[in-house]
Amino acid sequence: MTDYQEAADRTAWWADFEQRTVTAYRQAGCSPALAQAIHDQAVKRAPAFTLLSDAAHWLALSVTDGVGRIHDLTDPAALPFAERWCAERGATRIETRLTGTPGPFADYPVAGQNRLRTFATTEPPALPPGLTIRPLTKAEYPVWLAAERDAYVLDIVRAGALTPEQAREKSDRDFAEELPQGRDTPGHGFYAFEAGGEVVGTGWVQHSFLPGTTFGFSLEIHPEHRGKGHGRSAMAAAEWITRQGGDHTLMFNVFGGNQVAMNLYDATGFATVYETRSRPLD
Repeated sequence: MTDYQEAADRTAWWADFEQRTVTAYRQAGCSPALAQAIHDQAVKRAPAFTLLSDAAHWLALSVTDGVGRIHDLTDPAALPFAERWCAERGATRIETRLTGTPGPFADYPVAGQNRLRTFATTEPPALPPGLTIRPLTKAEYPVWLAAERDAYVLDIVRAGALTPEQAREKSDRDFAEELPQGRDTPGHGFYAFEAGGEVVGTGWVQHSFLPGTTFGFSLEIHPEHRGKGHGRSAMAAAEWITRQGGDHTLMFNVFGGNQVAMNLYDATGFATVYETRSRPLD
């Protein structure tokens, strides 16, 4: 694995890479427009990377803030070389974003998944019996926000991605970026789910996040109300909210280690569009 050299021309690789990733998103259930949008969004957010080639295969690698990223790897046998390349440049952790089967990354723990479901019905679904939805009030929003920020930190740490201090910094940064106007940020909706006169959970979505797609940032059933079927009801409510916003596809992220949420998404028909896998480097 010493024949890899930096590629002078990325044209051939780029065309092949884009076709492979967009095709994989389409196979996961994305529309053509959504598949292309997910690809374009990932490219926009990706750090600058080095493209290496041995004339037959490709490696796209980067190291940022101690995290090595494998953006593309077309030869499974090149994984040790990719890990060593990142370690030599200061990486203490390595991650990759995958579509389809994990292949050579099967030993990498899942750090997170992107899940998606497109609704075939043309009419908004009826809400489950006994469940009502209402917007969060101004008084409820600060309490909800503090709980969401704390939960986000715990999810990041549980997934093994960052230390608690790094997770807190990421939480502060991400919430400031996503909600610059707080509760009044355009396109975002914040909801309370009620059953039996009690608030049993909350939801946070952004409509038209991508073409025809509502993104569910959070769908939470309070611990004391879990195990009562409210999780499935909340998923049906999220579909209702999605349709009310004019979209027909609902997308979520779920952190690694949250098996309860993954099982719920499996049971309610949410396919995995892509997943991030990560592990520490020796």
